[in-house]
Amino acid sequence: MLAQEIIRSKRDGAALTRAQIQAFVQGLTDGSWSEGQAAAMAMAIWLRGMDTAETVDLTAAMTHSGEVLAWRGAGLQGPILDKHSTGGVGDKVSLMLAPIVAACGGVVPMISGRGLGHTGGTLDKLEALPGYHTDPPRATLLATLREAGCAIVGASAELAPADRRLYAIRDVTATVESVPLITASILSKKLAAGLQGLVLDVKSGSGAFMPRLEDARALAHSLVRVAAGAGLPARALVTDMGQVLGHSAGNALELREAIDYLSGVRREPRLHELTLALAAHMLQLGGLAASLEAARAQALQALDSGAAAERFERMVALLGGPRQVLSDALLPVAPLQCEVAAPHAGVLREIDVRALGLAVVALGGGRRLPGQAIDARVGLSEVLARGVRVRAGEPLARVHAASQRDADAAVQAVRAAMPVDEGAGAFAAAPLLLETLIGA
Repeated sequence: MLAQEIIRSKRDGAALTRAQIQAFVQGLTDGSWSEGQAAAMAMAIWLRGMDTAETVDLTAAMTHSGEVLAWRGAGLQGPILDKHSTGGVGDKVSLMLAPIVAACGGVVPMISGRGLGHTGGTLDKLEALPGYHTDPPRATLLATLREAGCAIVGASAELAPADRRLYAIRDVTATVESVPLITASILSKKLAAGLQGLVLDVKSGSGAFMPRLEDARALAHSLVRVAAGAGLPARALVTDMGQVLGHSAGNALELREAIDYLSGVRREPRLHELTLALAAHMLQLGGLAASLEAARAQALQALDSGAAAERFERMVALLGGPRQVLSDALLPVAPLQCEVAAPHAGVLREIDVRALGLAVVALGGGRRLPGQAIDARVGLSEVLARGVRVRAGEPLARVHAASQRDADAAVQAVRAAMPVDEGAGAFAAAPLLLETLIGA
């Protein structure tokens, strides 16, 4: 099929056939479609959209553009489960969730990503641990899954290669924000990972990739429908990202918070609530609990008994990280720390969470350019939540920086992103869980 005729069909608003979609994906994979043709197709999809059947076909074709993992005969005991988040600031849930589910009988080959824009990446967080391998050989991955029940790693080049090329094109052609393309991108990699169940955390609010609730809801519905069409049981939770999740943002700082969470040293309430909610859905979806209430209790028992922490420590050691990560994680520390003082007394009513994420990037904790090295030491800790009443001079957050110049700039950015309202009116915090979608 001629590429230009397939592009013309979508440009004119037609629904593409399965054969046309397969030809497009094949062209992405073998290079027979040029960059210009792939970009034109992405723009046509962005403008005209895709119905559910088209998106299912696109997802399936991208899934089978490379290797599809099969776990049968690999000696794994338990359902193969995973979670995906659309990203946020301070979202370190994967670090705790994978070992919790593993401790409850699930097997979690968690394919994770790096930071994008103002949002952090799970792989970047884990690489703050000296020696941790995010791209282990297959034998090491299997051994880790058998012994720890979970492995948080990156996608290999053989997994959904069509998506890898298409995403790079979308990133530079203003076609990222397309629900069908986002859906196919997320699900193709998860389907290629050989999952038996998937829980999706779709975020909304100032720190989310899709800040408007209606956009986040549309994406959640698309993900659940298309997953069902592709034969993957899935659920989606639409959750609030109107404040930093937990009390830290920055790679080593978030890893420290995750270790403290697993060890029971400190569990920030909203982070705890979301982690348990996602764990409960994963366990029920995998048939490991009869109800959400039973699943939540099971997850909490795994935490409080230390079983989840032990799984995390085992996973880290097997993947090359510190052997006693719970007691000595060997995390890097920024040379300079300073507090962001409240300018006056009042209440934190609204927080520009995206601006906080960008402040972390400016400190060196994220990337301005693809492939850029990051500084795992820097970021924000002790970030206050919305609704907190503060006194003049009380710290809103603590900045961890590599230089005084960086620290000064971050203090100004954080103060601007966390305005203190001098009014004394009542404050109603946004609920964490905004909507739950359960697929067929």
